[in-house]
Amino acid sequence: QVQLVESGGGLVQAGGSLRLSCVASGSIYSINTMGWYRQAPGKERELVASITNGGRTNTADSVKGRFTISRDNAKNTVYLQMNSLEPEDTAVYYCNADITLWLKAPTRYWGQGTQVTVSS
Repeated sequence: QVQLVESGGGLVQAGGSLRLSCVASGSIYSINTMGWYRQAPGKERELVASITNGGRTNTADSVKGRFTISRDNAKNTVYLQMNSLEPEDTAVYYCNADITLWLKAPTRYWGQGTQVTVSS
């Protein structure tokens, strides 16, 4: 079994910063792309940023210049550094990872989500 566990969410004032972490655990053979999505109330889940195991990143225009995704392959961990937070960033943030188990096809796994609330 694979688990993705997020941490680092919380309540912060506008202009503040938070750092989200997501650790993948289990009988993992390899991890390709890892990413962060978010879902605000009444809205669809949207991509925030993703990063390949080679370090290539893709960041949504709405957070470009404020959020930075990174990963530690040795620790199976992906991070999201969020600076200059705005009330519009309020959402549940989910991490995902494309994981290959031993002798299995790659599968996308999701974390349980962590709440980020930005007050004005």
